[in-house]
Amino acid sequence: MGHIGLLLRLLASLALLCGAAWGVGLLLFRLPQPFALPAAILFGLAALAGGIGLWSGALRLPLGFALLLLGLLGWWSALTPSHQRDWIPEFARLPRIERQGDSLEIENLRHFTWRSETDYDIAWRNRSISLDAVEGVDLFLSYWSGEAIAHLLVSFTLRDDVPLTFSIEVRRETGEEWSSLAGFFRSYEMAYVAADERDVVGLRTHARREDVRLFRLAASPQQARDLLLAYAADINRLAARPRWYNTLGTNCTTVVYRLVEQVAPGWRFSLPLDPRVLLSGYLPGYLQRIGAIRQDLPLAELVAKGRISERARTVPIGDPGFSRAIRVDVPEGRR
Repeated sequence: MGHIGLLLRLLASLALLCGAAWGVGLLLFRLPQPFALPAAILFGLAALAGGIGLWSGALRLPLGFALLLLGLLGWWSALTPSHQRDWIPEFARLPRIERQGDSLEIENLRHFTWRSETDYDIAWRNRSISLDAVEGVDLFLSYWSGEAIAHLLVSFTLRDDVPLTFSIEVRRETGEEWSSLAGFFRSYEMAYVAADERDVVGLRTHARREDVRLFRLAASPQQARDLLLAYAADINRLAARPRWYNTLGTNCTTVVYRLVEQVAPGWRFSLPLDPRVLLSGYLPGYLQRIGAIRQDLPLAELVAKGRISERARTVPIGDPGFSRAIRVDVPEGRR
């Protein structure tokens, strides 16, 4: 076997291994029980046979596996997201935003009162805000398991009013559990949540007792308005057409990055995708590098002053001063 032939077989083996891993995952997470595990095992055996065939010269074996893989790809591509499922209450409604002149009319603003993750009062409201009242953008990162991964919330501060906050979520059905691995295989739809901070931040500080950190972004009022309008447009697109959530490509961080890119002219945010955008827990280091948060203070100081959970838990979750209280001593984004 020549060098070129060996290289080709190694590349084909690598492609076969990747296809096998993807196909096994798809079958495990998308086929109903009790069929998922046996089907995944059989597919894995077919991949093993294909690998043996590559190196033994029995080309019918890798070709047979390739046909199986193509069949799975066809099935995967035919999976379609839906808005018509039995959603858990917190994702039962999707927001819609209509612009009327200089005002935004927000429908289905979530206004839950959380005592625990399973004990809460359900409420949905409509809200009107003036674009002229938008003053800036703040970012929350909520950590629940180590430093690498955090959930991202974007909050728009308003003059003489409480902030308006958006969260990109996995839209779970009743009885459905979240799995980051399942999120690679079109298992979950995506949802936007529009809420006041007392709901969407309070859920994480009070009910879940997560480590929530606040960073105030160096965005001008006009940049904040541009980003809010980009959010509104995407919220309406999602309300009109369902979308899959993807653990890697369509999640709470990457979607926000793409929204920022839409309003990038004149911003300092428009830089190539950085690994810290995917490992969202490390996002503050990236934001400081590009000037999105304060660069005149050490990152460790910004992180320490931005840890709001203990302070937040001293304020009742329904207190109208919740948003003001959690910002005490958090460095401003602009100087």
